[in-house]
Amino acid sequence: MILREMWLRLSAIKRLNAASLCQIVEAFIGGGKCDAKLLSSCGLSEEQIQSFFNIESQRIFTALNWLEAESHHLITLQDAHYPSMLKHISSAPPVLFVKGQLPVLATPQLAMVGSRHYSDYGEQWAQYFAAGLVSSGFTITSGLALGIDGISHRAALEAGGNTIAVLGSGLMKIHPRSHLGLADRILESGGALVSELWPDTPAMPANFPRRNRIISGMSAGVLVVEASLRSGSLITARYALEQDRDVFALPGPLENATSVGTHWLIKQGAYLVTEPNDIAEQIGSGLTWLPAAIHGSTPQTASSGAQSSTKEIIYAQDNEVELPFADVLANVEYEVTPVDVVAERAGQPVPDVVGKLLELELAGWIAAVPGGYVRIRRAGHVRRTNVLI
Repeated sequence: MILREMWLRLSAIKRLNAASLCQIVEAFIGGGKCDAKLLSSCGLSEEQIQSFFNIESQRIFTALNWLEAESHHLITLQDAHYPSMLKHISSAPPVLFVKGQLPVLATPQLAMVGSRHYSDYGEQWAQYFAAGLVSSGFTITSGLALGIDGISHRAALEAGGNTIAVLGSGLMKIHPRSHLGLADRILESGGALVSELWPDTPAMPANFPRRNRIISGMSAGVLVVEASLRSGSLITARYALEQDRDVFALPGPLENATSVGTHWLIKQGAYLVTEPNDIAEQIGSGLTWLPAAIHGSTPQTASSGAQSSTKEIIYAQDNEVELPFADVLANVEYEVTPVDVVAERAGQPVPDVVGKLLELELAGWIAAVPGGYVRIRRAGHVRRTNVLI
């Protein structure tokens, strides 16, 4: 079994924490035989071991064959090209399939999301903000969906900037099909298409909410342009908060249904923005390093600089609060999470986790409920925002 196939198989296992994943890979590289015994010794359950071995050989062949094409990449948590900000979220995907230019993944990104059913107002201001953010040195990251996503991608391209599309399907199954041309333009401009899903995976409703955590995880902040209260854009905003990202919202006409979601975010504490510079200044003030483009260089300068620089975006430490048992807290969801699930995700014995959960409860971070624990407080809002979703 080649290492690339190993990563593919591991990516198909549910609830596999990063520590166990890296332990398996290191054991394999060290000459270990990849059998059930090795996987079990690294903490995998019987169900997870079966998932590893029961993948159809044709699917593996299809994925490996896709990766042979030019500008087709598989990047793993251990690769230098893996987006540094995404790597540090609690649910970082073990692998990413990428079509396009890898250096763009290292550029400063700002996510722009919004309703599929947009208004003329939303279209106008999405174009305005995308162009302005590009001129400030940001790569625009979105989901290639109809509506505000597509408008944001196009506006970034027309402004001469880079854009990244994160898909809820495999990269052989571009969705929606009406955006095939837009996907080609993104690639031609030096951007990239990204997915955690195997290349032959079709678009399915369940894929899109999880896709949103990657959009926010790769970005320094998320701008919600338009959204109803049922919009998937609010899921992206929630993920952004969990990942300690800034959330920005554009105010809209009171009579527009697509303004309800953004107004609600603003009431909850999201940053109300009226100019792209509002975002650039806020993100710039919260970072110890950001490319010179924030201070006036061109998008082209920022892009070329990002390709040659090894610096990463690093959050300022001022005003941050120390998280107790962050490795355990990161694995408690806002929905009921059983103790054994927390222990499995954290890669720690249940007795140790129980003690830490008790201290987290006493500190006000989580609450004990029937069936486990739920998160009730978010570390990131202590520092920069009061948004709670």
